[in-house]
Amino acid sequence: MGISTGDILGHAQVGVYLSVIGDVLFHPASLDKPAVEELQSAFDLELHPCFIGGSALLGSLVRGNKNGLAVADIATEADLDELTSFGDIVVLESGVNAAGNLVTCNDHGAIVSPVIPGPGAEMIGEVLKVDTLRTKVASQETVGSLTVANNKGILAHPDISAEEAEKIAEIMQVPVMVGTVCFGSPYVGAGCVASNSNALVGSGSTGPELNRIEDALGLI
Repeated sequence: MGISTGDILGHAQVGVYLSVIGDVLFHPASLDKPAVEELQSAFDLELHPCFIGGSALLGSLVRGNKNGLAVADIATEADLDELTSFGDIVVLESGVNAAGNLVTCNDHGAIVSPVIPGPGAEMIGEVLKVDTLRTKVASQETVGSLTVANNKGILAHPDISAEEAEKIAEIMQVPVMVGTVCFGSPYVGAGCVASNSNALVGSGSTGPELNRIEDALGLI
């Protein structure tokens, strides 16, 4: 178990480029060998290089758990064929498609942005095989960039309300803690990606921030 810091493609917003789904870490196919080796040392996961609709922003475009995946509708047929080997898929359509920005989930539950219509939230729950909750975080709709979760805990934007935190903890069946990344950024989902035992956090994150992440996600 542990926590590492680094960049992806020169950016500290590692959660925008990486997505942990079940026991697989999806990363941009454009990463060079040293970057892939760093990910291999940071996570005890299968690594899968890919693009979604030609984009390297995997963390913004695909989200899932051990049962299935939600993916943006920019995914091509070839992308979807590739992703089906990792579980059932729900495609988010109608312009509300940045799955990684609009969904946070673990194997127990999922929170879904209110911008996703009710039927879409139900479909996400069916594919991920969990209960879902449509909610904001810190009164904002991009819940995926405002939280990072695993099966042990959730790290959330510091301005999350007590009511939001209580509902999210109930649906995802893990405690919620607040924190920041990358020297004060509240967009913890954009600056951190985590499995149940490891996390990669954007460079520039401070010692107290890393300690908070470890506590929130049960990495120690």
